[in-house]
Amino acid sequence: MTIRTAAILALMTLVGGCSEPTGPRTVQNRDLAVKVPAIKEAVKNRDLSAAPQLVHDLDSDDPAVRFYAIEGLRRLTGQSFGYVYYEDRDRRREPVMKWRRWLDESHEAPSGGGTGEVKAVEAKP
Repeated sequence: MTIRTAAILALMTLVGGCSEPTGPRTVQNRDLAVKVPAIKEAVKNRDLSAAPQLVHDLDSDDPAVRFYAIEGLRRLTGQSFGYVYYEDRDRRREPVMKWRRWLDESHEAPSGGGTGEVKAVEAKP
């Protein structure tokens, strides 16, 4: 194999390995290249239906996921509840519980049953 052939094969491997993000553009997508634009879109549209997934993502092992989740929630609600994405799990526990309480309180509950929709409520510190 000549050096030129090896270089062409290497280049084809590199080019072939790059691809567009796939999957639906939702905050539930595990691919950050898809999730992040979906979070930005939810914030832009003031779409509180993204809040349950963002609250769930506050417990992610990936600090980038936690960063985008808290930034999305902060921009949607104006609150952080003291959550700091780079803190260890023990230090994040109380703020995550506050977010979960907020989420529970913000679900509509006509006739004693929730609809799964999040209504806009003032986030209490």
